[in-house]
Amino acid sequence: MRIGIGLPNTATGTRGPEIVDWARRADAAGFSALATIGRVAYPSLDSLVSLAAAAAVTERVELFTNILLAPTRDPVLLAKEAATIDRISGGRMLLGVGVGTRRDDFELVGVDFETRGSRTDEMLETMGRLWRGEVPDGATLPVTPSPVRPDGIPIMIGGSSEAAIRRTVRFGAGWTAGGSGPEQAASFAERVRAAWSEAGHPGEPRIMALAYFSIGEGDRARRSILDYYAYFGGAERGFAESIPTSVEAVRETVGRFEDAGIDDLILDPTVSDPDQVDRLAEAVL
Repeated sequence: MRIGIGLPNTATGTRGPEIVDWARRADAAGFSALATIGRVAYPSLDSLVSLAAAAAVTERVELFTNILLAPTRDPVLLAKEAATIDRISGGRMLLGVGVGTRRDDFELVGVDFETRGSRTDEMLETMGRLWRGEVPDGATLPVTPSPVRPDGIPIMIGGSSEAAIRRTVRFGAGWTAGGSGPEQAASFAERVRAAWSEAGHPGEPRIMALAYFSIGEGDRARRSILDYYAYFGGAERGFAESIPTSVEAVRETVGRFEDAGIDDLILDPTVSDPDQVDRLAEAVL
């Protein structure tokens, strides 16, 4: 199982220079990926801008939106932005997208919440065409740079619905589990793998998962989770208490996801101190 690390773009109080320092350290330490979490109605640092900054100071680590709320964005601009990061990074962009579950993220950008699923399908279709160099209506030339890889930017699909499975099979390179435990992730991943095989795709879909962590900063970690997931209406308290905050607990979490058959685990930070990168590397790499 490959182990990546999140950028602290949603951690409470993250400062811009910490993103750059964090990215450099993660790349040097040997983590497989750098990932972001995306929201609109929260004072987080933007996912794509954060990954662009990381692309400029890294050489080998994969750059992953885990996940981006695709239907809150314009498909042409999103295709252009993702392709730009792919170019800057030399082909290291991995675009994770989902439909979202919170109305406020959609209300703030003035788009309809109820049609977010169908709009996501349309967006993914459009983005694929743009990356293949097709000229959209109203243009005389292609509008995005060509991604480095000839087959475009790989897409990971988030969500735990039948539509997410269908979307993975139709558009994705695989599926990513957002914040669920290893057992739940493994159960849904089996459904994704079965649908992938039934569709006649070669090989297997890539299966990724996210788990939060902090090493030695339990109180700050809990406060950060309580703040970010306040919309759970109280259920976030149990989630915050479950975050591993010691080397032993983090290693146990990694082992459980590996036993569950996950291909890539992203350990997402709850505090922004860059020395968390070094502590995590020492613990799990």
